[in-house]
Amino acid sequence: MAARIIYSQLFSILNIVFLTLPTRSVAMAFAPAVKAAYWPSDSTFPPSAIDTSLFSHIHYAFLMPSNVTYKFEISNSTALLMSNFTTTLGHMNPPPATLFSIGGGGSDSLLFSRMASKPKSRKAFIASAMEVARKFGFDGMDLDWEYPNNPKDMKNLGHLFKEWRRAIKVEAKATCRAPLLLTAAVYFSVEVNLDGVYRKYPANSMDKNLDWVNVMCFDYHGGWNTSVTGAHAALYDSSSNVTTSYGLRSWIKAGVARSKLVMGLPLYGRSWQLKDQSFHEIGSAAVAVGPGDNGTMTFLEIEEFNKKNGAIIVHDMDSVSTYSYVGSSWVGYDDDITVTLKIGFAQALGIRGYFFWALGSDSEWKISKQASRAWILGE
Repeated sequence: MAARIIYSQLFSILNIVFLTLPTRSVAMAFAPAVKAAYWPSDSTFPPSAIDTSLFSHIHYAFLMPSNVTYKFEISNSTALLMSNFTTTLGHMNPPPATLFSIGGGGSDSLLFSRMASKPKSRKAFIASAMEVARKFGFDGMDLDWEYPNNPKDMKNLGHLFKEWRRAIKVEAKATCRAPLLLTAAVYFSVEVNLDGVYRKYPANSMDKNLDWVNVMCFDYHGGWNTSVTGAHAALYDSSSNVTTSYGLRSWIKAGVARSKLVMGLPLYGRSWQLKDQSFHEIGSAAVAVGPGDNGTMTFLEIEEFNKKNGAIIVHDMDSVSTYSYVGSSWVGYDDDITVTLKIGFAQALGIRGYFFWALGSDSEWKISKQASRAWILGE
């Protein structure tokens, strides 16, 4: 209960901060809010079960182009799935806008690198993506390239977005239809330094050519490091810049408009096995991944795990995250309380909205409903 009182006080402080922001930042918050979510196409959770009153945009995830032609070769089964997706959501009340997302975690980054390296292959890719969007009734496209491998890839990505936007404008004018949306899912920070290779996203091109940017504010910690527990979507961390607050501000500093930034929120957690059950805080020593699929649990699974095992739930004010533990099992995640605080932070920052990964992982829409209620401006 004490933790909840502290969070309530912090949320009040965030509201005060919001009211004292410069007028320009406040005005940006009144752009149509993005309340988005990704729907994995291999999910057992059907599109018909989505509560569309909670979302403005739904992403179909994922498609991949051919590694030879860079065009999309849609199988009959995938075509049926995509048609069902857009048709079903189109008949929902209210009907959300739909986009299909290209790539995703674990996809072939080198394929995107080759595609983006030459004008001819970029043109083929863009034309095919737009053809798929129109054929299956999508409102737009989303590129989730994880991740451009080097500075050259980043430069080519900037060219790709510029040419993509140009093609969208030409097609819309020629067909007298509304322009297709163009978004991208990106690393939490504008600067990427993975595997010792530094590179920076083409922020200028992204600001000019994308409708908005989905910043993946999660997976800061996980089973790839089993030696210590971590808040995998921490808003703050006094010892590191690997945080949501730093990442979003880095995009703003790089020149992407606040009205084009959308904060990612995870509907899943990361788990560890504690080395010593007496030490169970964030940053405690661990020896292996914990319960779940390779140390990953959906929020629904976490709720069930906590209830079944009588786990102790802790709201960590320093990081603005939640964790639970029982015995040697430890799970870090976000719940409705921490998501509310992150929404408050996002609105104080003046950004466009939020998105969830992924649909089907919530527990009776608990977090999704709270996020939608908490986003009180920009309606």
